[in-house]
Amino acid sequence: MSATVTTAALSLALLALMFIPLERVFPARPGQSTLRHEWAIDLAFFLGQYLVFAGVALAVLVRVDAAAQFLSLKPYTAALPLWLVVALSLFLGDLLTYWFHRACHRYRALWRFHAVHHSAERLDWLAAHREHPLDGVLTQICVNLPAILLGLPFAAIGGLIAFRGLWAIFIHSNVRLPLGPLRLLFGAPELHHWHHARVNTRHNFANLAPYLDVLFGTYHRPPDPETYPLGLTEPWPRRYLAQLVRPFRRD
Repeated sequence: MSATVTTAALSLALLALMFIPLERVFPARPGQSTLRHEWAIDLAFFLGQYLVFAGVALAVLVRVDAAAQFLSLKPYTAALPLWLVVALSLFLGDLLTYWFHRACHRYRALWRFHAVHHSAERLDWLAAHREHPLDGVLTQICVNLPAILLGLPFAAIGGLIAFRGLWAIFIHSNVRLPLGPLRLLFGAPELHHWHHARVNTRHNFANLAPYLDVLFGTYHRPPDPETYPLGLTEPWPRRYLAQLVRPFRRD
């Protein structure tokens, strides 16, 4: 347990050192402070994710990996170059996650849990961790299931997974940077910020693969500067434990 706490503390410090200077120098919303409203709630989500729910997600993925062995496509992909299997895994994982994300916004049973993530009214690197654990586990299954079925060991793309994890935090950060064509390949904060707009948009579902939004007609690049409000149109509890429990309550 002490090792887990140490890892969480080091991760928090490293992310703060990386993103707080970026947010100060290149702010998307210049008036937003680092210790903004509900910062403590998002810190609780961060700690819950690193200390408890990341381990739960890993345990679930291990079980999914074991259960999916009889459906494994490894006999058919073993002869393919590793780079091609990695590329297929990433593309199919992004595709599955895109449609799952759209389903979360369409079907009430999924939205109840996904709404936790959208309840943030200020976005930054720490708000990226505001996520209901069930929503997070289902997303991780979508991201990793193609790699599991294609017989790709997680160790083979460990570095890429870490990079994409950091980029997922980046697109939530209070940052505005000119990324050029990379905006369509990896995603950009301004695209994902619009997805969090309170106007209940139907755009930018592909967090880390915006070319899928272009392909399926859900891409939108909002104008600068960012002045639109963020968050939910429906009432939502503002405390950590209440947000974890809220999706299980009947309306």
